[in-house]
Amino acid sequence: MQDHIEREIDVKAPIGRVWTALTDTREFGQWFGMVLDGPFTVGKTVRGKRLNPELADAPWSAVPVEMSPQSYFSLTWHPYTHEVSVDYDAETPTLVEFRLTPTTDGTRVQVTESGFERLPVARKAKAFAAHEGGWPVVLGRLADHLAKDGLAVARVA
Repeated sequence: MQDHIEREIDVKAPIGRVWTALTDTREFGQWFGMVLDGPFTVGKTVRGKRLNPELADAPWSAVPVEMSPQSYFSLTWHPYTHEVSVDYDAETPTLVEFRLTPTTDGTRVQVTESGFERLPVARKAKAFAAHEGGWPVVLGRLADHLAKDGLAVARVA
């Protein structure tokens, strides 16, 4: 099993607009499908309430690690946290990194999630598979969110 997932999307949006969509918790929640309890602040846990009724009681939290304006945003989280009865805080989280680079038409968003090898054996393969298939969907939601501004997707990989 691989330890990391890499995906990218090119959007026809200015880098500053994409940065706001990633790092403003209100906007992040809109395209990610949840309501977050506070701003992204390096080192501080942010908790989220999922908007999907089937997962509304499942825990979600993230801790921003680094925020380099308009270029790099990273956070840790516990992947595939869909079971209410599991104490995910006892596990080592994965690291999610967003890298933004300008393109001729807008912005390339590269996401890397790593650290799956440190998950408990019982969850490792399921979490990896869910996120490997999930990142294209999530990046598509980001593109759809930006499209509301009249901005379009250039390429998804």
